[in-house]
Amino acid sequence: MLRSVWNFLKRHKKKCIFLGTVLGVLSMLPTLREALMQQLNSESLTALLKNRPSNKLEIWEDLKIISFTRSTVAVYSTCMLVVLLRVQLNIIGGYIYLDNAAVGKNGTTILAPPDVQQQYLSSIQHLLGDGLTELITVIKQAVQKVLGSVSLKHSLSLLDLEQKLKEIRNLVEQHKSSSWIN
Repeated sequence: MLRSVWNFLKRHKKKCIFLGTVLGVLSMLPTLREALMQQLNSESLTALLKNRPSNKLEIWEDLKIISFTRSTVAVYSTCMLVVLLRVQLNIIGGYIYLDNAAVGKNGTTILAPPDVQQQYLSSIQHLLGDGLTELITVIKQAVQKVLGSVSLKHSLSLLDLEQKLKEIRNLVEQHKSSSWIN
């Protein structure tokens, strides 16, 4: 009987953490999308192309780099957001558990008061701010290095695209400074 109650509580805790992670990420996606659209603005370039400028080849090249960069940054930053939020919720959940377990003991102090929990979770804002800017810079450099020489007239097969994305990923993950998450 006690074992089934314990298993139920463990399952319930996992569901709560999973739900908290999903809801947290979903609530942060509009902020992430807005930051990406602002920092990697392709709309201004497409507006320039409508005016038939003399440097349209250069604008198309910029559009190619921005499009690949934005897609790659979206994948990386969303994954980082999920992992960071999940780890934070697990740690805070552990402290809350320890706080609740110590309620009956005299002289215990709360390990994670609500203001500390809030401050801890707000550190995710670094990823959505300065960390995102640095991530964009690193990924954009990798995209330029890998795709800069690829002609706009060259059609990429699915295998070619996969290879190019692997090259971009290798360059990004080999980058030394990674303070995307504070």
